[in-house]
Amino acid sequence: MAITSAIVLFAVIWFMLLLMALPMRMKSQEEDGEVVPGTPASAPVNPMIGKKIIWVTVITVVLWIPLVAFIVSGVVSIHDIDFYNRMSPKP
Repeated sequence: MAITSAIVLFAVIWFMLLLMALPMRMKSQEEDGEVVPGTPASAPVNPMIGKKIIWVTVITVVLWIPLVAFIVSGVVSIHDIDFYNRMSPKP
């Protein structure tokens, strides 16, 4: 696995987890009872972005390290999942 592939894998996992974490524990201004003029009632009161980014990064590292180790180990290769023999050399 090239370093670029490892970075892309990390970024994909990180952004997927971030998009899952953003709506968690969100309290809207409407639920809080204080809507700031000029903002929608569904705007979050305190989105805790920094805390969520830290947790997403920690969970991403925990998932990413074993995944990279599995890919680099070679237990499963592209030839193992080549069901149509497209990777075999042409005669």
